[in-house]
Amino acid sequence: MGTFSIWHWLIVLVVVLVLFGGRGKIPSLMGDVAKGIKSFKSNMKDEGAKAESSKIEEDTTSTTTTTAAREDETAKS
Repeated sequence: MGTFSIWHWLIVLVVVLVLFGGRGKIPSLMGDVAKGIKSFKSNMKDEGAKAESSKIEEDTTSTTTTTAAREDETAKS
C-alpha cells in the first residue's frame, strides 16, 4: 500500500500509451474530445460576451425611450 512496484508503473504506462499514443482510433478519439471541450469553452465565452452586450444595448434603449417620453411630456406642458 505504501509504494508502487514496477508492475504498477508498467500498467499505468501501457494505459497512457493506449489512450494518448500511437495512431489508433483511441488517441484520435481522445484528441476529438479535447477539441470539443475547447470549442465548448470558447462558445461559452462568446455567449457571455453577447449577453453582456445585449444587456448594455437594452439598458441604453430603455434609457433613450424614457428620456424621449419625458421630453414629450415637457413639450406638451
